[in-house]
Amino acid sequence: MARKISVSRQFLKKSMFILLFLLLMATVVIHNADSTIRKASVDKLYTELDSIPKREVALLLGTSKTLKNGQPNLYFQYRVEAAAALFKAKKVDFILISGDNSRKGYDEPTDMKEALVAQGIPSDKIYLDYAGFRTLDSVIRAKEVFSLTELTVVSQAFHNQRAIYLAQKYGINAIGFCARDVDKYSGFKTRVREYFARVKVFWDLTFGVKPKFLGEKIEIH
Repeated sequence: MARKISVSRQFLKKSMFILLFLLLMATVVIHNADSTIRKASVDKLYTELDSIPKREVALLLGTSKTLKNGQPNLYFQYRVEAAAALFKAKKVDFILISGDNSRKGYDEPTDMKEALVAQGIPSDKIYLDYAGFRTLDSVIRAKEVFSLTELTVVSQAFHNQRAIYLAQKYGINAIGFCARDVDKYSGFKTRVREYFARVKVFWDLTFGVKPKFLGEKIEIH
């Protein structure tokens, strides 16, 4: 009986050691991914309209109009407000909205376009990318489908950082206009997911992951 208890304790100690080792490795990987992406966007993020350089096109990254509980999504509202302000300040000439339209009744680009038009943005200055299922897809399609090599990304700062890093890797000169962020409590889950999304960036780049769809060229003019 004593021997069985001893073996069980040894097994438990080994299991705990392996678990702690894996947690340490995960922490290092997440930290390195986060640090690398942050450094890539140094001096490329703007919060003031007066200081941001003019670009022809803004890439507005999509998100859902409402939360699962039916409440308005503040990420959506603040991104739309930022894109509208950028256009009205004549810092961009066109807005390309890239978002998810992968299932019936769910259409991020159209929802954002309607919100922008409601704020006075001319509909003919807005282009829609219905296959921006992920930030990776949105960035690559901006270049491969819409022929953009220079743009202003519009989203919250943490999201802009990741998009700018991806843009650099695919030969796009990108800066970011940062929409207002949500409070720490409301955005906690999003921030946690962001750390894993940053690790996923390096997985995708390493294995050459491509957008789900590309398609014919679309000219913005």
